[in-house]
Amino acid sequence: MTQNLLETVRRFAEANANGTSIIQTPIPCLTIIRETAPTALQYAINQPLVAMVLQGSKRVTMGSKTFDFGAGDSLLITAHVPTVSQITQASLAAPYLALVIDMDLAMIESLVVEIGFSPFVAGAPVRVDPTETEVTDSALRLMRLLDRPASVPILQTALTRELHFWLLSGRHGGAIRALGIVDSHAQRITRAVSLIREDFARPLRVDHLAQVARMSVSSFHEHFRAITSLSPLQFQKQLRLIEARRLMLAEGQMISNAAYAVGYESVSQFTREYSRMFGSPPARHIKAVKARMQPAA
Repeated sequence: MTQNLLETVRRFAEANANGTSIIQTPIPCLTIIRETAPTALQYAINQPLVAMVLQGSKRVTMGSKTFDFGAGDSLLITAHVPTVSQITQASLAAPYLALVIDMDLAMIESLVVEIGFSPFVAGAPVRVDPTETEVTDSALRLMRLLDRPASVPILQTALTRELHFWLLSGRHGGAIRALGIVDSHAQRITRAVSLIREDFARPLRVDHLAQVARMSVSSFHEHFRAITSLSPLQFQKQLRLIEARRLMLAEGQMISNAAYAVGYESVSQFTREYSRMFGSPPARHIKAVKARMQPAA
């Protein structure tokens, strides 16, 4: 079954290659990642997702924890957490291939109600384990819809729901279930995180975020850090710096323009904080990243 999924994903990725490593499918929650060589470090604050590795290998670091995994494994992220990742095994002959499923929180909430009571846990927002057979089977049938485009709008919701059901029923079910418990701490913090993401360039009002989460300020700080591993201010700062890096790298913006665009009022402060996160000042860092990308261009 895993080999069938690999071949189906490989065929779609090769037919729809767009010059980038990210290949979006017609099914909104389903994305393919394809890389033909090991990559440099990549920084992101991810939304809840499952990444099924079908070929190659990857390393993901969150805080002090590092996960090395490869074909047959799934990476589960159940909170908005900052990660540093790197594809460690990939080649033209055997590209890194992963199928990424963005988790639908409304669908999870609906399924949790239907399934009924079962224990849930909110810790360990990043996990790696072997992919379960039922999940692989559901993903394969979802991918096969793409060979018959007329079937996608009719069947994708049912098959996506089935895939979420098997994720909830598997070894990671307790962690995923926490996302679907109405008014749980995980749901409340998710609402606050969504607000920060939407408007990260503006000054952060923690008291307003606490109100949105329906928590006291002290309780909000405690649960925000427990779920994301960061304070609200640190979370906003990493969002700003990751977006500034993208603006300079992908759009060629000058350092000062990128700094102001993401909400910094001082370029010197931006440079200091950028250096702490990425290991070198913006100009040197972007130059080094572009130099690493050049041979593959």
